Amino acid sequence: MKINLFQMKYSKSLLVLFLLIYQVQFAQFTDEINSNRPGRSMMAFSVGKSVFQTESGLHYVSENHEKLDYSANGFMAELDLRWGLFFEELELIGEFQYQNDSYTSSFIESNRSSLKKTIFGAKYLIYDPFKNYEEKPNLYSWKANHRFKWRQLIPAISVYAGVNLNFSDNPFNFAPDDVVESKVSPKAMIIAQNHFGSQWVLVTNIAYNKIGSDFASIDYIVTLTRGINSQWSGFIENQGFMGDYYSDGIFRMGAAYLINKDMQVDASIGKNIKNTPSLFSVGLGFSWRFTKNYKEVKMEKDNGSKMDKKMKKKGEKETKKRKDEFVE
Repeated sequence: MKINLFQMKYSKSLLVLFLLIYQVQFAQFTDEINSNRPGRSMMAFSVGKSVFQTESGLHYVSENHEKLDYSANGFMAELDLRWGLFFEELELIGEFQYQNDSYTSSFIESNRSSLKKTIFGAKYLIYDPFKNYEEKPNLYSWKANHRFKWRQLIPAISVYAGVNLNFSDNPFNFAPDDVVESKVSPKAMIIAQNHFGSQWVLVTNIAYNKIGSDFASIDYIVTLTRGINSQWSGFIENQGFMGDYYSDGIFRMGAAYLINKDMQVDASIGKNIKNTPSLFSVGLGFSWRFTKNYKEVKMEKDNGSKMDKKMKKKGEKETKKRKDEFVE
């Protein structure tokens, strides 16, 4: 009786596993909100067709330059708008950063304020390793179902193209006063996303930003997120900039809490690796999505060519014929 009870529990677990795998065959919309926050990287998957999502944050920021002997303290507000449009794989994105701080040096004291970042762009998923792939659970081996899956090393891949807009004198670009930042400059990025089991997600962004301008730079972000339970998750992140006027590395860590399936709050802290300038930030964020217009779309699964279908049908007939002969 104990063995039968164990088999029943094991069969239920396999059924849940199968249902989770089956859900991968559907569109990129998920039952619970998937926010890029509290990290700065952009995930490969979209929010889903006709889904609108906002991701906002408010941060205390501190900046100190050892050589130039200045300090600045204030706040930075962030707002990202994400909209799934036309296709499940396509997402339109607007990114905004506004900073206001008090700047103090040996010669001057002033208040600085400006839109630090304004970017409009689009992201498109070009490869999903789980599309048209169905992993069948092994009904006889617990070990086989829980071993490391080498397929997890294959990332989902998205491409991103956007444009930076600058309509004011930006005092936060770390450039000399006589260098004027371009009003319009392109940005291109490739995004990779890996899922390791059910708890770990690795996102990698490699970008060429402000292309063709004096402020052109090659940037990267690597974010590792771990789901702690159904509501809590934590992350660590490294972001790097490599440009003529600014090169740096920033480390961040934080956590997010799922309020309900459409709302999330988060907190994070960040620090860079240099002192020219030294940067520190701590902040809170909130993410929300609107899903009323979403209609579930099932991805088409490749069932093979016409010849494959004929051979399969022929095989099924032969199998049935053998069974009938066996019964007779």
